[in-house]
Amino acid sequence: MPCTSCGPRSPRFGVDYNSRIVADYKPQAIEKKWQDRWRETRAFEVTEDPAKPKFYCLEMFAYPSGHAHVGHVRNYMIGDVVARMKRMRGYNVLHPFGWDAFGLPAENAAIKHGTHPETWTLENIAHMKGQLQRIGISYAWEREIATCLPEYYKWNQWVFLKMLERDLAYKRRSSVNWCPSCHTVLANEQVINGACWRCGSSVTPRELEQWFFRITRYADELLAAADASLQGWPEKVLTMQRNWIGRSEGARVKFDDIDVFTTRIDTIFGATFVLLAPEHAKVQAWSKEDPARFVDALKKFQGQDRTARMTGEVEKEGFDTGRTVVNPFTGQPVPVWVANFVLVEYGTGAVMGVPAHDQRDFEFARKYGLPVTVVVRPVDGASLSGDALEEATDSDGLLMNSGPYDGLPSSRAREQLTEVARSRGVGEGTVQYRLKDWGISRQRYWGTPIPVMYCDRCGMVPERYENLPVLLPKIGEFSGRGDSPLGQIPAFVNTTCPTCGGPARRETDTMDTFVDSSWYFLRFCDPTNTDLPFDPAKVAYWGPVDFYSGGVEHAILHLIYSRFFTRVCRDLGMTTIDEPFARLLTQGMVLKDGQVMSKSKGNVVDPDDMIQKFGADALRLYVMFVAPPEKEIEWTDAGLEGSWRFLARVWRLVDQLSGTIGGDDVPAPAGLALDDAERALRRKAHETIRRVTLDLDPRVHLNTAVSALMELVNELYAFTSRASGGRAGTDADAEVNAGTIERPATVAVLKEAVEALVLMVSPFAPHMAEELWEMLGHPGGIVAAGWPSFDPDVAKASEIIVPVQVNGKLRARLTASADAAEDQLREMAMADPHVMKHLEGRTIRKVVVAGVAGNRLVSIVVS
Repeated sequence: MPCTSCGPRSPRFGVDYNSRIVADYKPQAIEKKWQDRWRETRAFEVTEDPAKPKFYCLEMFAYPSGHAHVGHVRNYMIGDVVARMKRMRGYNVLHPFGWDAFGLPAENAAIKHGTHPETWTLENIAHMKGQLQRIGISYAWEREIATCLPEYYKWNQWVFLKMLERDLAYKRRSSVNWCPSCHTVLANEQVINGACWRCGSSVTPRELEQWFFRITRYADELLAAADASLQGWPEKVLTMQRNWIGRSEGARVKFDDIDVFTTRIDTIFGATFVLLAPEHAKVQAWSKEDPARFVDALKKFQGQDRTARMTGEVEKEGFDTGRTVVNPFTGQPVPVWVANFVLVEYGTGAVMGVPAHDQRDFEFARKYGLPVTVVVRPVDGASLSGDALEEATDSDGLLMNSGPYDGLPSSRAREQLTEVARSRGVGEGTVQYRLKDWGISRQRYWGTPIPVMYCDRCGMVPERYENLPVLLPKIGEFSGRGDSPLGQIPAFVNTTCPTCGGPARRETDTMDTFVDSSWYFLRFCDPTNTDLPFDPAKVAYWGPVDFYSGGVEHAILHLIYSRFFTRVCRDLGMTTIDEPFARLLTQGMVLKDGQVMSKSKGNVVDPDDMIQKFGADALRLYVMFVAPPEKEIEWTDAGLEGSWRFLARVWRLVDQLSGTIGGDDVPAPAGLALDDAERALRRKAHETIRRVTLDLDPRVHLNTAVSALMELVNELYAFTSRASGGRAGTDADAEVNAGTIERPATVAVLKEAVEALVLMVSPFAPHMAEELWEMLGHPGGIVAAGWPSFDPDVAKASEIIVPVQVNGKLRARLTASADAAEDQLREMAMADPHVMKHLEGRTIRKVVVAGVAGNRLVSIVVS
């Protein structure tokens, strides 16, 4: 069957070898042909089908920031390989895509370029969608969603109202970053060294009424599930989630009117100072009374990276407030300091400094000359004095210097001291979480309007469900300045109270964009529903997501918010699933010149440029082959060219053989009398099917799967060269005169191996594979053909290579039967002349045969 994309084809096999011209591999024409066909046939659109096993494959959707570079699209390629392979294995695959289209970057870009965020966003979506389609990602585009459209954000508002009814949404005063010049709230990442990123003005804390979601109500469940339910997640992500939730059992203790939280109340007799977070309410009040002591230091501390402050990566700094409080157990006054490594978000924003038994407190005390008192000694020995300590000792032991509690084990002391604190009214046992309720208020324009209003007579009033969506109004001139952009639009703000009919004012805050991404995977199951966010029956079929991939930078907030939203929907009776993502893969970054690809660094690679030069299939194959999905990759154009050359070899091979092996009249090789070379090729083909199948599903070891395919191609070139009369060891890419291949068994083995190769290449290079499959006489398409199967008996090698080590050093390689017994391998190793040379005059202590059948090692230990 001629290629319909490349013009007239060369004559088929059977003509004179020297007169034959192999058609060039022209990927751009082939790729456009198949992308058009997929779109016309709706190849990747699906509906629920109880007769098929389902597979929900999803990549974290894109923020439409402009033109996508290769670093962006690696994630989508990984997911597409998985989705395509699962379709071929008979699964009903849901593979949708959409756009995380609200948010601060669009607003900032609109300010910078003098355009409207909606215009900027929708233009970017159109361009990036074209890029993904040119790469050949198998998305169900009819399910596409963009979170900035009313048909999506209406349901953000719907869920908000449901949460408000259940006391999961509430409003309270909270401290925010305020820029007095821009008259706006800044996110933490917009504060650089204590100043506004845009104008450079000093940022000050400001108390504002803010909306929150009560995620802490689910803290214990989220934490427990991280250990029990998320078996398909990377351990590093689970650790990050556990640490973010940060459950700590301990006690709250009053040092006068300052509440501290501690997990080590057994060390309270060693508390020689109290540390407050720079954002603590008392610190803010004191700074107004004594600005000379406070203001400059607070600006510095609040401008430091909050994560670095929490982890202690910043230099530990502080200053004395000039105030003291009384340690409730020693009765002694202790100084109150402000420290940059204390955060108001954790515990109470105040900690008791016990430098002998906490390393950060120890470093702080040594730096500022604060006293160190040892109050816990090891069970099996004496403790050093505070002056002699070189570092803190944080392990449990027996109390000392603790009055009537001396000699108590730490665990028992914690119980007794907590009870004493309760009985005296100075404390109580409690459980604290690092996780705080999720503040969703944003004083920005480009986001979902919060569907509540304020009436002088009725107070806060939720919008009625039938009035949703509360539409985001249009703004003609967009400056980004002011307390809240929506507050400057009277037609939006002034409304009518749905309860009493009187005048009311709408909420002018918009929702955090993490709200958009916390449930979009549920909407994809039913994206056109106009009555509900989604049909519970459809989510029951598709959910949870079976394979989810994205950047590790989203390992905490996006994933924990998604887990929270899934549970809220469960408790609303809309789904029965607890966890949204059964398996998670976090892909590595793409580097160029040793740095992560970034427009600001000028080192991005545009996939359109690479497609124009080498084709989408070569780009896909290279990105999958160069490193495991979880690892970083260093981009090189030479590597991409190498992938193109490999695909050209596959094209040339199939082009040369299609006239001989194409069609349905070639018998299967099973049952035919095969010679040694034919058996070896057939074994290699079945072994490759086994390796690639396991590498793709369930391992997702995409790079090693490509390596296996490359080995098979080498074997096929060598075999066809010999079978057509060539000499083994000649140019592996030389054309073969397939017209001289007449032995039926050879044709049968070649057909089986080549067709398996084309099918296995298809998840990586789908356009070329479809074209080759059609060239081989199969008009039904790759998915209809299914994934190739392997025969374990055929894939098993008849002979294996067994390394032999003497005292850990390789001394020989044995060729043995694949089913050789351990005794036989020992005897062969001991009789090998290379091994015997290293055994002369030495005592054999042990001979061990390690490994499993097919992968053995003989280890000899001598003295």
